[in-house]
Amino acid sequence: MTENQTKTGLALALDDWRALINDDWRSLAIALYMVLVGYGVLVGIPVISTAWVTKLGFTEIEVGRVAGMDLGGLSAGAIVTAWVINYFNRKLLVLAGIALAVFANGMCLEYVDYNSVLWLRFLAGFGSGIYTAVAVATFGMSVRPALAYNLMLFSFAFSQALEMRILPNLSMNGIYWVFIGCFLATLPFLGWVQSYPKNVNIQKNNPDTSTAKYGVYIPWICLLAIFMTYINIGGYWTYIELAALDDNTNPELVSEVLVWASLCSLLGCLFATLLSNRFGLLRPLLVALVTMATGVGMLAFGINESRFLVSVFTFSLLWVFTDVYQMGSLANFDYGGHYAAYLPAAQGLGQIVGPNIAASLLAANLGYQSVFIMCWCAAMTAMLIYWILHRYLRAKYPSVADAS
Repeated sequence: MTENQTKTGLALALDDWRALINDDWRSLAIALYMVLVGYGVLVGIPVISTAWVTKLGFTEIEVGRVAGMDLGGLSAGAIVTAWVINYFNRKLLVLAGIALAVFANGMCLEYVDYNSVLWLRFLAGFGSGIYTAVAVATFGMSVRPALAYNLMLFSFAFSQALEMRILPNLSMNGIYWVFIGCFLATLPFLGWVQSYPKNVNIQKNNPDTSTAKYGVYIPWICLLAIFMTYINIGGYWTYIELAALDDNTNPELVSEVLVWASLCSLLGCLFATLLSNRFGLLRPLLVALVTMATGVGMLAFGINESRFLVSVFTFSLLWVFTDVYQMGSLANFDYGGHYAAYLPAAQGLGQIVGPNIAASLLAANLGYQSVFIMCWCAAMTAMLIYWILHRYLRAKYPSVADAS
């Protein structure tokens, strides 16, 4: 009997945490801060979308376009970064991302018309995509990438709740200044960013799992499913507050629910970790996506306070829950961290497609019900992709199909 077989699950978990902490804590710490800042618009989009309507006078259709451009820029910046990240000094990439994001957010202080904001938000998103992709790649190259992603998502619950509490009390310029300040705060710690990837032999929880053995298509399948999941997330999260207010839901209730539901995602992160140790990653992910789709799709029958509460809390609980599994599954087939740099790209691309489809549905006067039907379809498509992948792995590589 090996040493690992005699250890309890708790002891193994503690070993994982010790290995993660010993894996250059400074680079992981700055990477954690950077992903929270880089994803700031993504997690705060409900209140930012409402601010564009109430403070700048954009229409609900224009909001979808602007949100899509911002998060599409995130995707484009991440794609470019993934192409060059192993050939360029990462400190310089981070500097370039900060410069673009700060410049574009600064220009938004002066130019407030729709056409100008549309393209400035794309530029801000592009800079944020460069900045975020470097951070996510750092997690992907850690000795325990799935655990590092879990830590990242656990932290999102706090940053998201903080944004939901603070941003609604600020002016539009105040929101932009918050983003500018957060990007600039990275500069004193730029030395903590690894200039180039470490050339080390990373220990693996499952040594039989490798991209070379199973082919490069499996990470791309995982990224495709993440893209579909984020079409759902992008459409729902951009319009949930506006849809609730359109149905005359109490504005104070809407604001409070968004804050507390964001903290609810902490439970999703905890449950995901516990369940993955027993059932692996893919099986709970299938159940989570079906449940998430149900919570989103129920709003197609109209919004009242009870449906709004159930839907938002279900969505917030399972958003992080599914991401723990999605990122962990990708990490099982991405030992060099190369595909991890594409994570913000897949997420951002979903975030540009989701809000734009939603905006087109609203422009066709199909109402918010059609938006939530579209979100349901996207979540179920992602579930179908993972179900096919799970069936394939169970048939050919059963030891990998339920890896944690």
